[in-house]
Amino acid sequence: MAAPSTPTFTVRRQEPVLVPPSEPTPHEFKRLSDIDDQDGLRSHVPVIQFYRNSVPSISSTGAGGGYRDPAKVIREALGRALVSYYPLAGRLREAPGRKLVVECTGEGVLFVEADADIGLEQFGDALHPPLPFLGELLHDVPGSGGILHCPLVLMQVTRLLCGGFVVALRLNHTMADAAGLSQFMNAVGELARGAAAPSVSPVWARELLEARIPPRITCVHREYDPVPPSDARGPATTIVPLDDMVHRSFFLGREDVAALRRCVPPHLRDRSTFDILTACLWRCRTIAISPGAEEEVRVVFIVNARAKRFAGLGLPAGYYGNAIAYATAISTAGELCARPVGYALELVKEAKSLVTEEYIRSVVDLMVLRGRPHYVVPGSYLVSDATRSGLELVDYGWGKPLYGGPAWGRVASFHFRFKNSKGEEGVVVPHYLPRTTMDKFAMELQKLIEEAPPPMRSSL
Repeated sequence: MAAPSTPTFTVRRQEPVLVPPSEPTPHEFKRLSDIDDQDGLRSHVPVIQFYRNSVPSISSTGAGGGYRDPAKVIREALGRALVSYYPLAGRLREAPGRKLVVECTGEGVLFVEADADIGLEQFGDALHPPLPFLGELLHDVPGSGGILHCPLVLMQVTRLLCGGFVVALRLNHTMADAAGLSQFMNAVGELARGAAAPSVSPVWARELLEARIPPRITCVHREYDPVPPSDARGPATTIVPLDDMVHRSFFLGREDVAALRRCVPPHLRDRSTFDILTACLWRCRTIAISPGAEEEVRVVFIVNARAKRFAGLGLPAGYYGNAIAYATAISTAGELCARPVGYALELVKEAKSLVTEEYIRSVVDLMVLRGRPHYVVPGSYLVSDATRSGLELVDYGWGKPLYGGPAWGRVASFHFRFKNSKGEEGVVVPHYLPRTTMDKFAMELQKLIEEAPPPMRSSL
């Protein structure tokens, strides 16, 4: 679980340009949903993809398959995709009641073309968070980072010495969740490969997740508990940025995951890998942080409302807005640390079961009634399953990326699949903790893996 070394390189960037839709689009105002515009989503999220130098997998390369510039190909496809996804080429405005509305101005998204003096092989296993060099591959264009009145998407395509390239993108999270962003980027990929139109037509339909009339909170939503002032709640477990914070990812191979699965009771071993890892990591993290025994700690994880069990919400195929809810498991720190990991997993299982169609409708109404609050941060471990986000499937004509997914894991942690340079497949989970806490967390996780019961031997 050692951290990969950090490569050093220089990037030469061209001036950023706005890429508008390649055809005229409507100038109109579109309301975001009451899930979209909550405080916790009013931020920009970065993703990144690393591509090999491979033969372009489309038929339009001409005789001999001449050189195709990935930056040019992707920029042109981006403009074509924005014809269907034209709200992304607009700018956000805020209406009364803090309601977000996108003005479809057609101004476009920011695009940066760049070259780096490094080959893909020099990155080694440093293709996933933490990415200390992210600022080189995704330039923060001055004046572009606001939530209102700013470009909603920033993309940088960086060519590498080996002929490979990197696509990095920053999205205003109010406009789409991971599934919606993947849908958009896959549309860009299809158009880059020569398709006449995206295979999935985008659907706005944000009114499907707007509050009922009258709004009514019908479920208990501990993820939005009011947070008292710090001086009124005693010692806090909030991990705030300090001088000695460390951003580190943990690679859990198949044997590690199998060992952690054996740590839970037999009747829980059929739970998903995400559930089991989340329970184990939540417990190890809490032990490392060492909060007071009576202090309340929680794990908050994202539930995708596109799942079949939420069919009653009526979200159509092609919906690319935020369709998520935050499930929350809560325990006192003392009980979580003292009891076996199966206790944590039972809490995760129960929290997930509480998220129903009515729960999501209740969240939507809560946003309107309580001023679009932020989810609770103090004492929370926020984590999301990005193992099937779709970003790992985007093909611009050079095949699928070596890595495609979140570009950092500070505010929230993510689970994503990765094959390391040794060919080992596993799940990577980034964490952001004070250095001494991180060391203890790594020790607790390793201890849990090493002390797992041995595999059962076949009697045959």
